[in-house]
Amino acid sequence: MDSRVDERFGRAPYFQLFDTDTMDVDTISNTAQFEKRGAGVRAAQIILDKGTGAVLTGSIGPNAFTALNTANVKIYEGTSGSDTVREVVERFKKGEYKETSTPARGHGGGFRGGK
Repeated sequence: MDSRVDERFGRAPYFQLFDTDTMDVDTISNTAQFEKRGAGVRAAQIILDKGTGAVLTGSIGPNAFTALNTANVKIYEGTSGSDTVREVVERFKKGEYKETSTPARGHGGGFRGGK
């Protein structure tokens, strides 16, 4: 809970799934983080397979956004790399994040192809 948040949904090294009532935390590896393409969609599938109801992130690309939104997962953007997971959870419980209805422009900020 005291680790820093990765602002990029699809490229985050792991996800911390938490129950806002009990504060139980389950940390899972994001096996999609090193994909050259489609990391966001694969990361979204990992989240969907866990039955998660909401995602808090700094940035989420259009394909991951669509995958989660279609499955009725609420998406909250606005976390920062300077935030700890604990701080984000506390702010979320206070209602300080607003659900987003649109993805980040372009891709979610992941790796870019090179030569």
